[in-house]
Amino acid sequence: MESIAKLNNYPTGPRKMRLIADVVRGMEVEKALAILEFHPQHNAIPLSKLLKSAINNWEQKNEGLSAADNNLVVKRIFVDGGMVIKRMLPAPQGRGYKLRKRSNHVTIIVDSKN
Repeated sequence: MESIAKLNNYPTGPRKMRLIADVVRGMEVEKALAILEFHPQHNAIPLSKLLKSAINNWEQKNEGLSAADNNLVVKRIFVDGGMVIKRMLPAPQGRGYKLRKRSNHVTIIVDSKN
């Protein structure tokens, strides 16, 4: 049985989060956690927490089974655009530049390999 974990409105651009999501897509869970732990981008930290949450959700759904014994894999991971906060920055000659603070939604689905 597969389990799902979601992270909503994380305040970073979706393109930056997709770069890391593409790295761990289809990997085994232990290997994905090891890669995310040492990844230099700051988005790897909430993604690893989300992956741990998906693993715990799977273990709660399948009582008596452990994730290490069942070869869990990241079946699907996708990043969608979230809310955009719009601000104005002061610019020369009385103008204003638009500043768009983007956010994203991340969804991870883990399932056993078998």
